[in-house]
Amino acid sequence: QVQLVESGGGLVQPGGSLRLSCAASGSSFSHWTMGWYRQAPGQPREFVATMISGGSTHYAVSVKGRFTISGDNAKNTVYLQMNSLKPDDTAVYYCNRRRAGVSPLIIDFGSWGQGTQVTVSS
Repeated sequence: QVQLVESGGGLVQPGGSLRLSCAASGSSFSHWTMGWYRQAPGQPREFVATMISGGSTHYAVSVKGRFTISGDNAKNTVYLQMNSLKPDDTAVYYCNRRRAGVSPLIIDFGSWGQGTQVTVSS
């Protein structure tokens, strides 16, 4: 089936930056709704960012202006550039792929990667 592999997480100080990568198998992400979601310990998984059919992007209010989702068609890889990181951004970040017609706000849908840990701490 579909394989999604996240990488790029790590430990950063508040105000720092990270770029997460999601390497996808199969057809181009331009034919899917791709998304980034995150889950902090003891918290439900939440929507972070999405890119629909390789075009339009949308963000959670909590990350808007700080995070950017993008893709590289040649590598079939989706990225999440995270700037001005805050301690509240600490979570496991997951890549998701779903049909282009499915709302990215529905958490329990599509295929998921294994997650990559992002820790923001001084």
